[in-house]
Amino acid sequence: MKLSLPVLLSFNGGYVDSAGFLALQGLFSAHVTGNFVTLGAALVLGSSGVVAKLIALPLFCLVVALVRVLGYALAAHAAWQLRVLLSLKFVLLLAGAVLAVRLGPFPNGDVWPALVTGMTLVSAMAVQNAVQRLHLGAAPPTTIMTGNTTQAMIDVVDLLRGLPESHPTRTRLAHMAANILGFGLGCAAAALSYVYLHMWCFAVPPVLALVAIALRPHGAGAGT
Repeated sequence: MKLSLPVLLSFNGGYVDSAGFLALQGLFSAHVTGNFVTLGAALVLGSSGVVAKLIALPLFCLVVALVRVLGYALAAHAAWQLRVLLSLKFVLLLAGAVLAVRLGPFPNGDVWPALVTGMTLVSAMAVQNAVQRLHLGAAPPTTIMTGNTTQAMIDVVDLLRGLPESHPTRTRLAHMAANILGFGLGCAAAALSYVYLHMWCFAVPPVLALVAIALRPHGAGAGT
């Protein structure tokens, strides 16, 4: 699998989502709409994490909006925008790691240490989602694999019906497959890391974020 920026972001997205889910009472950091499902489960089962799940979506929306505003503020320096946003995500992931190690574990998802840690991770993933939309629009999504999987299956059927070797569907399918695999591997890596490293598993995402900064396409525009 080619190590490109979208693939690395997908791996990190799966990692952060899984690690957060395990450590923060079922909180999704990247796939925040999934918190509606776990919110219902928490309410029915009487488990903790209700407050975090309620806050996650509006905070996610606010951070995405602020990223857009930041983009306008940096309009005169378009070549810097992607680096600035990836650096912001690194800072948030680093802060989330420090908070998790110092304040965790989190048996209750609704106390302030868990809320601060969880919302920091949600903010980081909101930045990543905004980056994908604004700067990597030609690449498949890096945090939500439902759409990627659906399109991949459609493309597989189209290819089986017979398409020219040069057809763009082949390239699109390869990119989506790489992102799906990267996300899945990130989920698996997070689960293993959580078992053996506990809260220290959150030290991995900021390291990956630094690598992402190095892999970014130089100049304005999308990259794959």
